[in-house]
Amino acid sequence: MIYITRKELFCAAHKVARKDWTDEKNKEVFGKCSNPNWHGHNYTMWVTVKGEINPETGFVANLSEISDIIKREILDKVDHKNLDMDVDFMTGKISSTETLAVECWKQLEGPINALGCFLHSVKLQETEKNFVEYFG
Repeated sequence: MIYITRKELFCAAHKVARKDWTDEKNKEVFGKCSNPNWHGHNYTMWVTVKGEINPETGFVANLSEISDIIKREILDKVDHKNLDMDVDFMTGKISSTETLAVECWKQLEGPINALGCFLHSVKLQETEKNFVEYFG
């Protein structure tokens, strides 16, 4: 088994808050991330796939195909968007980095696995100091 990773970048706004809580309660729990006027991040995403090396190509997967899937399923939907208002797969969810990583996995798993390899992890870096990694 060998692993290969594609790195992508996107910018997005969000507000980490519960609609059923008051602004005060959201601020108490989520701090400045619950800013009523939103805030944004320059996210870095790593998508790792795994599998056996194809003896005909020397690849686990063609990274151009992986990149095309990431662009179609994630980047076109989230880049320069509001995660809470514009992104179909985030509707009704708290837009924490943890939730975003899980939802990105759900978007990528089928198309990536259809290539004959397997999605291994989705890693999202929200800030210089914070990142999440999800293994499905």
